[in-house]
Amino acid sequence: MVFKRLLGSLGVGGPTVDTVLHPGAALPGGTLAGQVQLKGGSADFDIEHITLELVARVEAEHEDGESEGIAVFDRFTVGGGFRLAADERRDVPFTVTLPWETPVTELYGQGLGIVLGVRTELSVAGAKDKGDLDSLAVRPLPVQEEILEALGQLGFGFRSADLEYGHIGGTGQQLPFYQELELVPSPRYAHAINEIELTFLAHTGGMEVVLEADKRGGFFSSGHDAVTRFTVSHDGVEHQNWNALVDGWIQQLVEDRTSYGSHASYGQGDPYGAGHGHGDHHHRSGPSMGTVVAAGAAGLAVGVVGGLVAAEVVDEVGDFFEGDEGDED
Repeated sequence: MVFKRLLGSLGVGGPTVDTVLHPGAALPGGTLAGQVQLKGGSADFDIEHITLELVARVEAEHEDGESEGIAVFDRFTVGGGFRLAADERRDVPFTVTLPWETPVTELYGQGLGIVLGVRTELSVAGAKDKGDLDSLAVRPLPVQEEILEALGQLGFGFRSADLEYGHIGGTGQQLPFYQELELVPSPRYAHAINEIELTFLAHTGGMEVVLEADKRGGFFSSGHDAVTRFTVSHDGVEHQNWNALVDGWIQQLVEDRTSYGSHASYGQGDPYGAGHGHGDHHHRSGPSMGTVVAAGAAGLAVGVVGGLVAAEVVDEVGDFFEGDEGDED
């Protein structure tokens, strides 16, 4: 959905902006292309710069509980330094590179309830206005898709997804927030695990996979969280037996009842110390899954997430960010 707005800081007669993204979902670390379409107002205006902001709805924990807010996680100047004549129409094409840790918003074409947007800011005659907002769709990287496909074939189900403000200790995380995918355990592991939370932290050379299990307690022991971290490469994805690899990760996670942290590359154990979990900002989301539909031949099941069906997510981008723009300066 595109939101066209008059530049409020310039009043009636100012230029309008409409940013149009190329169709299709982008990839983390990939390119995002489109054009900023400008229409001149009732007089000539000097366009000092055109800036794109990548914004996300995130959750944060604090002493009083939880709250939601917006986070700007990248900015790009894509044009400026020209005069826009009265009633002139001008298109400014752009191609930018998304951060590798950009969250995934859809899986097999199904929305996950993650809200991302591209907000356009114009600087005109010394005044700034965030004049346009578009929803941003991001699909998984090949290695992410293989891991999710393997989890689906192993019997795990999708419950919910969210973005958590904070940093996962012991990782190379770059953004101020991270994405959590909450999974329902397969029947094979349901006796030992209540749920699994999965986080992808991609980078140029590969990706860190953080798995956290909320374990069930027995008659003589209490349940606890266990965290493991693995690294995978972007190369050779098609040659890897992902079902076997991912199942090995889950087994290690389940069997690790005494250590709270371990690190491995392609499943080979190499402890990196306790306490490197999700940190003070981590929390476990409550169930928010409604109607479940099959997604992909053997992939994870996704459906209504966080009270939003996929078709409503686009509308909510505008409603959410428009309501919070006053907090971003």
